[in-house]
Amino acid sequence: MSFIRKVKIGNKIYLSEVENKRINGKVVQKHIRYVGKEADGKTILSSSISNLQIDQVKIYGPLLILNHIAQEIHLPTLLGKYGKEILSMVFAHCLDYKSINQMSEWFERTDLNMLLDLELVTEARLLQALDHLESMNAVQLQKTIFESVKTQYDIDDKGIVYDVTNTYLYGKKCPFAKEGKDKEGVKGRPLLQIGLGVTHKHGVPILHKIFDGNVHDARTFADIITSLYEFHITDGLIVFDRGITSKSNQIEIDKLSWKVVCGVPIKESLKRFLRPIIADTEFVSYKNRVRLNKNVFYIVVKPYTLGEVKGTIAICFNEQQRKDLRESRYDDIREAQCLLAQSKTIKSGLEKYFDSKTKKLLLKEVEKAEEFNGYSVIFTTAQLTKEEIVKMYFDKDVVEKAFHSLKGVVGIQPIRHWLADRVSAHVFLCYIAYLLLTLLKLRLTKLDISPVEALRELESMYKVYMRDSKKDFKISRTVTLSKKQEEIIACVDRTLLKNL
Repeated sequence: MSFIRKVKIGNKIYLSEVENKRINGKVVQKHIRYVGKEADGKTILSSSISNLQIDQVKIYGPLLILNHIAQEIHLPTLLGKYGKEILSMVFAHCLDYKSINQMSEWFERTDLNMLLDLELVTEARLLQALDHLESMNAVQLQKTIFESVKTQYDIDDKGIVYDVTNTYLYGKKCPFAKEGKDKEGVKGRPLLQIGLGVTHKHGVPILHKIFDGNVHDARTFADIITSLYEFHITDGLIVFDRGITSKSNQIEIDKLSWKVVCGVPIKESLKRFLRPIIADTEFVSYKNRVRLNKNVFYIVVKPYTLGEVKGTIAICFNEQQRKDLRESRYDDIREAQCLLAQSKTIKSGLEKYFDSKTKKLLLKEVEKAEEFNGYSVIFTTAQLTKEEIVKMYFDKDVVEKAFHSLKGVVGIQPIRHWLADRVSAHVFLCYIAYLLLTLLKLRLTKLDISPVEALRELESMYKVYMRDSKKDFKISRTVTLSKKQEEIIACVDRTLLKNL
């Protein structure tokens, strides 16, 4: 493939079209033709504009940015033999996801052959790349990638947020797939579970794993803990929701010498512990008050042992939430009374408030359901203030945003592969795509723009390939940048703007 080489002679810079040739094992450059020169930072062609014809217009701007970030953290090398093909699919997930059998057509519309030095992309080659990705040690690869990210971006890995989501597949041949009810409430879909750990501060992905669709959230975390041993993170602190909390998980975290901040489900044993505290404590008082954004909590802290692990529980009372839950329940009960009077079916879950024979309202059941409305419990082994506990736990939406991005922007759902290995590789592609978007977000902190908005802004930044019809040489140009595009590129790396 030929390219333009700059040659400085004296105070002038001349442009020549050259190509690399391998002769006797050595790479030498062969001169093809003189193209023009540079003066005052501008290119002066050796031909008339009237002789130039446009050969191709390629998608360039967003790919330039994504590729720059990928190169910074050495992804082409870390991803191995098929690193360039894998990155082409990762970029497609970030921008304009297509299925594998449409990737070749999408690739032809982009400038990836130049950016990645990657020639013809075929469906067979991309499937080979997926198989190669799956053959690699997933945990070790993620560890290596994260270490590279930490080096380049000075990422703090002390606080980790973990959560689980599910996604559905087309077809039922994948052994991971288990029919169930997904997070959107749809029943009967073949599902798989994805566990994801991200940094608490910026939501940078650290590790993900795939599990069968019917594995309980707490069991997925036990597997993740085993993998985190390989990351050698010392003095870590992990945050997760109450659905993941279990006594065995607390013991394993303690073995890591990590601290934990996690929700605790209010089950019968905990209820017995809480009742005398709630009865004897004036929760709603200024000394217990903690504000987090638009929410106000009243916090009482007590020593507590979860399993064999000693720590502290923060009993959190949200007065507004209690009122909202009460009024919502009363509205539902009122509607159910009207439906029962007409011998109609009521909303599932409301049956317990009515006598099965007489259909009369059971007020004691209503009062029982209201007992712990507005209360939530957080367990921690860290030395934190009330404010720190509340902020650490309730401000953990970075992983929810990650799942939203994976399912929406990056296109993890639905998964159209059937083979287990290809399913795993597809999820890994989405994981890397989300990583690049997160790192782009860190670069854009000075601008009031999201990574997705920035990439869309750069979509009109094309690379135009032109050919001199008389002298038969080719040259490329980037279309003139808008002020906004210049700001975005400068935020990512000023040298990119300078080179353009």
